[in-house]
Amino acid sequence: MFPVELSGTRARTLMWAHENEIDAAALQQLRNIARLEWVHGVRVMPDVHLGKGATVGSVIAMRDAVAPAAVGVDIGCGMESVRTDLTAADLPDDLRALRSAIEAAVPVGFAAHKNPVSVRKLVNDRSGVATATLRTGWERFWSAFDDLDTAVAPRESKAHKQMGSLGGGNHFIEVCLDQDDRVWVLLHSGSRNIGKELAERHMAVARKLPHNQNLVDRDLAVFLANTSEMAAYRHDLTWAQEYAARNRAVMLALVCEAVRAQFPTRGVGFDAPISCHHNYVAEEKIDGTPMLVTRKGAVRAGAGDMALIPGSMGTRSYVVRGKGNPASFMSASHGAGRRMSRNAAKRQFSVADLVAQTEGVESRKDAGVLDEIPAAYKDIDQVIDAQRDLVDVVATLRQVLCVKG
Repeated sequence: MFPVELSGTRARTLMWAHENEIDAAALQQLRNIARLEWVHGVRVMPDVHLGKGATVGSVIAMRDAVAPAAVGVDIGCGMESVRTDLTAADLPDDLRALRSAIEAAVPVGFAAHKNPVSVRKLVNDRSGVATATLRTGWERFWSAFDDLDTAVAPRESKAHKQMGSLGGGNHFIEVCLDQDDRVWVLLHSGSRNIGKELAERHMAVARKLPHNQNLVDRDLAVFLANTSEMAAYRHDLTWAQEYAARNRAVMLALVCEAVRAQFPTRGVGFDAPISCHHNYVAEEKIDGTPMLVTRKGAVRAGAGDMALIPGSMGTRSYVVRGKGNPASFMSASHGAGRRMSRNAAKRQFSVADLVAQTEGVESRKDAGVLDEIPAAYKDIDQVIDAQRDLVDVVATLRQVLCVKG
């Protein structure tokens, strides 16, 4: 039964994974985190695996401090999804044209838009997925760029052009079918290069602070409350989290536009989108006390909170509703979680393996995405089963199309 308690820690650490299922390096990371004097508690999700400094799949509540590594370098990374009124019967047998259309609309990998996306045009033309994030606040948002760390000042033009772009690695855009054969659009991305640069800049500052010099792992360097360094990090972090949310909103509108264009003789309707971060900081009450809570590879699962938990590119994903379990700091996993490194996946599997494991999914099937092969990930069904006390499953989505960078 979950949760189980991790031994050898100062701060209480509860896990929704068995200790023998977690590799030794990740367990050591968790113990290192839980020994920090500022940490109130650590919660470990079933998709847990090794990260830089802090473990992916961890939720950390800290008093008057925050560790940038407990957020990660892709600040605000998360998910967005929308259900359409299309069904499986509406889709063509060959989805290559739709994949090409999505890839033409949304730059992937290191690519960016040639010119910044006209958000006004997206809102006017495709109001069906025009959430408040897409419709409002753009002037305020971009004007705040001048207040970010001066090291990123030369990146403003790039940040504009990367708005509405996917990136690479485990980021993706998918067309899925739910248990009723309704068509969904699902995507995963974050704050692109600007979020990474801000994160790395502040991590470098944190490592040099006097109170971090004797840490067992300097990647766990923290900022302390009521300091200029903490204020600067929280300011830039908040902006980057908003960049990530806006990036997904723009992408979703672009993808929905590409989907609509494939059905010129009928209108395509969209439900209200679901959106969630899974690399971020929030101010929350934990055990009755205000804390800074970092979720790195975890989603908020408060009572009624909607969230998205994806599997690999050849399995399935889940739409879930949080149960508000206080034992987990009201959190759940962010996905299946890797069971092997990218290099290990490339060594162990071939392109033929990738083709076999993504059968029935319209996607890239080449060496460039071999590290994303489904077998490199944990079993998403087991991950969901391990957190039945944290979330209820609302919909099960099976991929029929996947775009990766």
